[in-house]
Amino acid sequence: MKPAETKPKPPPYSLPWQLRPVAPANVVRLDTAFGFYENPTTGKSGAAQATSLLGSYKVIPDLAVIARVGLVHNSPPDAVAPAPNPPSATSILNPVVAALYGLKLSPDLKLGLFLGLTIPVGSGGGTNPDTNKAAANAVGVYTRSAMDNAMFAVNYLTVFPGVDFAFIRGGFTAQVEATLLQLTKTRGPDSADKSNTNFTAGLHVGYFVLPVLSLGAEIRHQRWLSTPTSVKNDATGASRDTTTFAIGPRFHFKLADKVWFRPGIAFAMPIDDPMKKNDFKIAQLDLPLSF
Repeated sequence: MKPAETKPKPPPYSLPWQLRPVAPANVVRLDTAFGFYENPTTGKSGAAQATSLLGSYKVIPDLAVIARVGLVHNSPPDAVAPAPNPPSATSILNPVVAALYGLKLSPDLKLGLFLGLTIPVGSGGGTNPDTNKAAANAVGVYTRSAMDNAMFAVNYLTVFPGVDFAFIRGGFTAQVEATLLQLTKTRGPDSADKSNTNFTAGLHVGYFVLPVLSLGAEIRHQRWLSTPTSVKNDATGASRDTTTFAIGPRFHFKLADKVWFRPGIAFAMPIDDPMKKNDFKIAQLDLPLSF
C-alpha cells in the first residue's frame, strides 16, 4: 500500500514589526510602542506609550477580516519654571476595520492585498478638542514611527489600500510594503484641512538563526503627498517626510498543533527630522498569538 503523502511544511516566516503580515491568519496581537523624546528647546524629557490590540480571522483560506483598536498615553516634558507642568493624558484612537487577501505566487513568493477603513471617533478631536489628548495623539504618531497615521487622525475618515510582497526561503524573509491613505474630514474646526493624502512604505528582512529565534530589521518611510497645514507651517519642510529603522529578536513557541506564540521586541530610531530633532528612541513589545 502506497504511504499517504504528507504536505510539506511552509518555510518559516519572519513577522514584521510595523509592516503588515503578508498572509491572512487567525491572530490576536497586542503591540505596545514605548517612545522617549525631548523638547529640543528646553532639553526636558517626555515619554509616550501607544498600544494596539488587533484581531484577525480567516473567513476563507485566502481572506481574513481584521479589527484593530488602540490608545496612547503621553507624559509630556516638564515646563520651565515657574510655568506649571503640562498634565499627562490618555487618548482613544480611531478603530480600524480591514481585510487582507493573500496570494501564493510560488513556493517562495507571497502577495498580500489589504484594504482598511478607520471610524473617526477617537478622542482629542472635534470642534473643541481636549488639547492634552490632541497633544498625546500628535506624539503617538511618532511613537508608532508614523506608520499608523490613520488611527491618530481622529477628525478624519481614512481609507487605506495597501500591498505587500514577500520572498520567503530557507529561514530568510524579505518583504516590501506600500500603503496609500486618503483622509477625509468628518468633524473638527472649519479651519482644518478638508482632506489629505499620505503614503507609507517599508522594507523588512529577517532570518531564523534557530528554529525558535529569528532576527528582524526594517526601514520605514512616510510622506505627505498633499500639503497639510502642519507641513505648510513648518518652515524647514521636515514634517513632510519621516524615516525610521528598527531591529530586534523574535521568539517562536509552538503551544499546540496550530497555536503559535511569537513574542518579540524591537528597538527603533529616526533617521531624519522631525523625530531626530526630538531625539526619539522607541522600544516595541509585540505579542502575537496565532491559532
